[in-house]
Amino acid sequence: MTSKIYPSVRRLLSLVCAIPLLLSACAPLSADKANPGASMTVSQLRFIGEQRVPLKQQFSGTSIGGLSGIDYDARRGDWVMISDDRSEINPARYYRARLDYDDQAFRAITFTDVITLRQPDGSVYPSKENYAVNHAGVVSDLEALRVDPRDGSIWYASEGDVALRLKPLVRHAAADGSYRAELPLPPLFEVDSAHRFGPRNNQAFEGIAFTPDGNSLWAALEGPMYQDGELPGPSVGALNRITRFSRDGAVQGQYVYPLSALPAMPAPGKYADNGVSEILALGDTRLLALERSAVQDAAGAYHVYVRLYEIDSAGATDVQQLPTLRGAEFRPVSKRLVLDLNSLQLPKIDNLEGMALGPRLSNGNLSLVLVSDDNFSKSQVTQLLLFEVLQ
Repeated sequence: MTSKIYPSVRRLLSLVCAIPLLLSACAPLSADKANPGASMTVSQLRFIGEQRVPLKQQFSGTSIGGLSGIDYDARRGDWVMISDDRSEINPARYYRARLDYDDQAFRAITFTDVITLRQPDGSVYPSKENYAVNHAGVVSDLEALRVDPRDGSIWYASEGDVALRLKPLVRHAAADGSYRAELPLPPLFEVDSAHRFGPRNNQAFEGIAFTPDGNSLWAALEGPMYQDGELPGPSVGALNRITRFSRDGAVQGQYVYPLSALPAMPAPGKYADNGVSEILALGDTRLLALERSAVQDAAGAYHVYVRLYEIDSAGATDVQQLPTLRGAEFRPVSKRLVLDLNSLQLPKIDNLEGMALGPRLSNGNLSLVLVSDDNFSKSQVTQLLLFEVLQ
């Protein structure tokens, strides 16, 4: 999508819903072979294979599930995956695993460790029930994690809870899960139980990503903040904010992401949503953005639609000083569809929420892995999808 200045939200949203859902390509930039993901573009993806994790598979006294974020640890040669279990089944945690694949097949997932994440006082994160009694610490809703490219430590994001007046957060932990620091956030991200401003409940930080040089951290809201406009509908999109932070929390830029309209109509009286479920940095200004939608049919069953876009903040307006996007003039990030995952015609596309670049395949191309959050539900699956990145 070619960017332009929009004099009104109405004109922007009408353009957003007209974005063609077609596979497209642009002239690829050369990728730095020593720094996977540096200064690159993704023209296409080639699907290689899928692996699934059984419902509530047991590992080291925990139930695996709710996998909402994934990243590759190049130092150790393994993968990390975070669970959004709000300490209801087991304490907040992330897993380490080995993925066995090449350019021909995705053969196996082997979990090797589970690490409990700790609060500043060393305690585990409480469940909502425990928090209601003690009001100690915060209830976590962990939706994303990244391996620090400098030292292999872990950064993770939580959506917070509007009803509990808990704001979203980004925290830094040692690889053993012990607390290191919390990224200071501007007042814009404070929650409001009256729904006048701030992130919507369960629509806050859903994706984080380091720039390839490791100097900046991007954070993406899943949906629009209350003051910025309505949620996407069947014929109109919405306005999301993505923010670039320095490692000490200074806001280096904030940009408007034009969220697409719902890909299908829900049945009368039924639910549907669409939001950004993950981001992944490809260069200094270029990212991949995963949009995930769930649309309910007349019987109450959900149908999931997932689209992967490449976006670029170069030339976009920095909106960090705008208290609301309603009626404001700005240039959003540019946006180009890379893949409609439903076009793969797999038996099931589920609630994909995690995305990470992996090691290079034998032909020199990067691998890309996506993971789904099964919500610990019998009607969903934990699936990992493997792709070859074509530049």
